[in-house]
Amino acid sequence: MGKGGQSCNGMVRQAKPVEQENMAAWLVDVNTIKILPFKLPSIGPNDVRIRIKAVGICGSDVHYLKTMKCADFEVKEPMVIGHECAGIVDKVGSEVKHLVPGDRVAVEPGISCARCQQCKGGRYNLCPDMKFFATPPVHGSLANQIVHPADLCFKLPENVSLEEGAMCEPLSVGVHACRRANVGPETTVLIIGAGPIGLVSVLAARAFGAPRIVIVDMDDKRLAMAKSLGADEAVKVSTKMEDLDDEVAEIKKAMISEVDVTFDCVGFNKTMSTGLNATRPGGKVCLVGMGHGVMTVPLTPAAAREVDVVGVFRYQNTWPLCLEFLRSGKIDVKPLITHRFGFTEKEVEEAFATSARGGNAIKVMFKL
Repeated sequence: MGKGGQSCNGMVRQAKPVEQENMAAWLVDVNTIKILPFKLPSIGPNDVRIRIKAVGICGSDVHYLKTMKCADFEVKEPMVIGHECAGIVDKVGSEVKHLVPGDRVAVEPGISCARCQQCKGGRYNLCPDMKFFATPPVHGSLANQIVHPADLCFKLPENVSLEEGAMCEPLSVGVHACRRANVGPETTVLIIGAGPIGLVSVLAARAFGAPRIVIVDMDDKRLAMAKSLGADEAVKVSTKMEDLDDEVAEIKKAMISEVDVTFDCVGFNKTMSTGLNATRPGGKVCLVGMGHGVMTVPLTPAAAREVDVVGVFRYQNTWPLCLEFLRSGKIDVKPLITHRFGFTEKEVEEAFATSARGGNAIKVMFKL
C-alpha cells in the first residue's frame, strides 16, 4: 500500500475503520476502580448492542466500593459497576423489530428467567434467578458499550434526555412503591428519608395524585429539596429513639389529616418504628429502604391497628410509565442530577467519592 491509501497498482482502497476497544469501570478491590477492557458477548437474535451515554451512581454501587458487599451479595472477583443507564442503540439482533440503530433507549437492568413461578405470576422482580447489572457475579453497565435483551430497552421520547432516561431506574423504585401501596388522589403519604429514593418517591407520589405528602429527614437541605419537588410539609427529626413520640405527634400535625401510607426509605429501627406509629389504623407501611438486615420494631401495637407492612423490592413493568411521566412533564427528575463526571479513571474516583460524601450530592451522573 502506498501513501494516501493508494496501492502500488494505482487502485484506491478504503481503509477499514479501527474499532475501539470496549472499556469499562471495574471494581477490583475495596475503594479501587480501574478502567479496563470489557469483552462483550455476541449479539443474540433478540439482543441489542448499546453505546452507553449516561450512568448514575446508586447507593448500592457505593456499598460495593466501600465493602465489596451489599446485603447478601459479595464481590468475589473483579466486576463492572453501574446499573442506572441509558444509551444509543448501535446494533440490533435479527429478531428485533421495535428498535433500530440510532434509537436512544433507557435500559432496565434486570434479566429474569421468565420461567419460574414468580415470573409467570407477573412478579418477575422476585425471580430467584434474576441477573441484575452490577449484582455479583453479573457485570454492570458503566462501560462504553453493553449487550442487553431488546425487550428491556425502551425508546426515549424526543423530549426526554439520556440523563433523564438513566433516572428511570431510581424513579422506578418510587413508582413501584406507589403501586404496591395503591397511592391515589385520596391517599396521604408520609415519606421517611430524603435521600435519592425518598426524593423520587415524592415525585412518584405526586404524579400518582397523592393530595398531601409529608417528608421527614435529619438534613435541612434535603428537606428543602423535597419541598421544592412537591412535598407539602417537611419535619426535621433526630436519630434518638426517645424523640420518637414527639416526632410522631409533629408528623400527624403536619399531615393535618391521618397518614394513609408511609414509605420508609431508610430501613432503620427508628424509621420503621416512626412509620408504624404514625400510620393510621388500617393504613400501610412500605419498607423501601433496607438499611438494617434485622430490626426491632413495635409490630404488636401496629398489628392491633391492622397496619399492613408491605415489602418493596426493585420494580416491575415500570419503564413505560416512568417515560410517560417524563414525557408529559408530570415528573421532572432533572433537579436531582447534581453532579456530572466524565469517563476517565480519575473522574470515576472523584464521582464515587462525591456520591459517598452525600451532602449536596443527590444523583451523581457519568456522561460517556
